[in-house]
Amino acid sequence: MSNEHIKVIATNRKARHDYLIEDTFEAGLVLTGSEIKSVRAGQVNLRDSYATVRNGELWLVNAHIAPYKQASSQNHEPRRERKLLLHRREIDVLVRKLQEKGLTLVPLQLYLKHSWAKVQLGLARGKKSYDKRQALRERDDRRQIDRALGRRYKGVE
Repeated sequence: MSNEHIKVIATNRKARHDYLIEDTFEAGLVLTGSEIKSVRAGQVNLRDSYATVRNGELWLVNAHIAPYKQASSQNHEPRRERKLLLHRREIDVLVRKLQEKGLTLVPLQLYLKHSWAKVQLGLARGKKSYDKRQALRERDDRRQIDRALGRRYKGVE
């Protein structure tokens, strides 16, 4: 993902902690007027959200986009399911991969790309608790090495 005309709105930091990301996809997001206003204002939370395939279409479930204050009666439901836009071939590939045991689709980032709302989806496999502990230990070791060498710590996404 190049940084040309991209403004990151929300990042699901918990996803990289809880899952091993095997592949990523970029999907468009179908939003109403008040939702895109809230997205541009940064009022988005991707924690505990996931994507699912239903009737050959991809849906973002449990993502929270806060109500837009100025929309009054025209406001949206904050946790409604939102349709994701991908090419048919990409959806078919995802369906085949999701049939493997233990794979799920989690949103990693929501961003604006050339003023269009996009979601970066990760095809993920759940980590075991010992994998999480090992990742934390490796990160702490890297921090200590960088401190000992007098360098500033640069975390890994």
